[in-house]
Amino acid sequence: MEAFEHAVSLGYRYLETDVHLTADGVLAAFHDADLTRTCGIERNIAEMRAAEVAEARIDGTHEIPLMEDLFRRFPDARFNIDAKSEASVEPLAALVRELDVVDRICLASFSWRSLARLRKLLGPRLLTNLSPQEVVSLRLLGRLPHRSPRAAQVPIRSGRLTIINDRFLASAQRADIPVHVWTINDRPEMERLLDLGVDGLMTDDTELLRDVYAERGLWTG
Repeated sequence: MEAFEHAVSLGYRYLETDVHLTADGVLAAFHDADLTRTCGIERNIAEMRAAEVAEARIDGTHEIPLMEDLFRRFPDARFNIDAKSEASVEPLAALVRELDVVDRICLASFSWRSLARLRKLLGPRLLTNLSPQEVVSLRLLGRLPHRSPRAAQVPIRSGRLTIINDRFLASAQRADIPVHVWTINDRPEMERLLDLGVDGLMTDDTELLRDVYAERGLWTG
């Protein structure tokens, strides 16, 4: 929670997180599927109850927030949420409907099946990322089937294939698809990508990205 609070205190209103489903059906806002690396607990979140996850501490100090807590704590923020497992898809859609937050989210997944299910459950107002298959289509063919609200959330390259180049950005612009690049923690790379015309950057270094935007006159936080 402190990380989200810090970003909001800097002026950010677009926040990114992943979600995992606990054994009793609650969505935890967390990247890793297990707590070994961050909490020293060799258990998967999917095998733990929400109360057990709530007792865990990152680096012995920080609590793991629930997705519902983030929505309620930051009512003016928009969230980019990566559904890390198929099990999290329907509970995530249910939470979005319960809190009526479809207009302040972008839902993401590497799984075409998960994205298709989210799009079906939440309807045409839902913004999602492109599936890997859709990214390939846009990168190699310069076009996409359908016209549902989507964003290209991609790394600079994948293996030997450079994704972010002038042609990809032009194709995305023609299709009215914003391009968000992850995860950029280096100032020269931030500057280069903004010069190319990307629409957004995901970073671990929130203060650096704020400074880069402010120097360009783009920061309104």
